[in-house]
Amino acid sequence: MAALASRPSLRPLSRTFYQRPTTTVAHELLGKLLVRRTQAADAGIQLARIVEVEAYLGERDAASHARRGPTPRAAIMFGPPGFLYVYLVYGMHHCMNFVTEADGTAGAVLIRAATPVAGFPARPRALTGPGKLCAALGITRADNGHDLTRRNDFYVADDGAPAPRRAASARIGVAYAGAWAARKLRFYVAGSPDVCKL
Repeated sequence: MAALASRPSLRPLSRTFYQRPTTTVAHELLGKLLVRRTQAADAGIQLARIVEVEAYLGERDAASHARRGPTPRAAIMFGPPGFLYVYLVYGMHHCMNFVTEADGTAGAVLIRAATPVAGFPARPRALTGPGKLCAALGITRADNGHDLTRRNDFYVADDGAPAPRRAASARIGVAYAGAWAARKLRFYVAGSPDVCKL
């Protein structure tokens, strides 16, 4: 498995991949691989294929953490693209986002679900939902600000798999955002059993 994760095809996505419109990045993240080097004594590699994401479009988006500007919590969303933004919901569940857009323009993609590929116990159902996904990969607030463009203990790779069939819907759990709650900014792999159920 270590050899699999060291193949040239599993090198991290470049900064320019993330330095594009948030919805473009969100679409193209579907089917990409999350690569996590575990911290266990028998350090191995976890691989999971992204099947569900949500786009958050910065200050104009009433559902985005950036809607109030570069607050201490959301400042990372205005920074360079290709970094990890991790926050807590309900004081207990971590959610991970990938910062997008050009430096100075807020944007991020929430990673909602992934299909396990390698390094997990017998096909867990724990990769469906952003909190369960983070728990399975060991992503916490300590990873906030992590650079996704370097080959380190966590990054995103393109293994050349065919682009999946994509679908879109309104985002989940953002009813407070008024008209923005109805915007189809949730993208997912059509037919995947690992997509969150509405």
